[in-house]
Amino acid sequence: MDIFLVCIAALFMILGLIGSLAPILPGPPLSWIGLLILHLTKAVPMNLTFIIITFIIAIAIFILDYIIPAVGSKRFGGTRAGMIATSIGLVIGLLAPIPGGIIIGPFIGAFVGEMMHAPNSRIAFKSAVGSLIGFLASTFIKLVVAVIYLGLFLSKIWDYKDTLFSV
Repeated sequence: MDIFLVCIAALFMILGLIGSLAPILPGPPLSWIGLLILHLTKAVPMNLTFIIITFIIAIAIFILDYIIPAVGSKRFGGTRAGMIATSIGLVIGLLAPIPGGIIIGPFIGAFVGEMMHAPNSRIAFKSAVGSLIGFLASTFIKLVVAVIYLGLFLSKIWDYKDTLFSV
């Protein structure tokens, strides 16, 4: 049973890595589920502090993933309208069946929001670039967290390999 749980946990770790790059899947929370499943095996002792801390980090990164592109837009001179439009563009980009919609959505959202607020294409483009940089930054952060969780997963497997894989 432990080997089955380890395989399921490994699947969640892989999905977490994929989800860090493909915005349809919530990367760090999926990786955290992999860590949780690993700790539910009889071979790896449950460390509640470890599980709680990694859970808080996963949820914080999940929430920040939606905030960082809007903050990027604001940092590059965007207004509140641009920030709101960036968030709307992010959601539309997630749902739109176009390639790269998740990248294009916040960019176009910030641009359109700024143009509606004050029709200055230079400021609107600058805000849209900030939104794109924010999206890339949040993707990088998600990937780093997923890789760290994978490292923690592999170290736990290595530490308890004798008890996990003993027949």
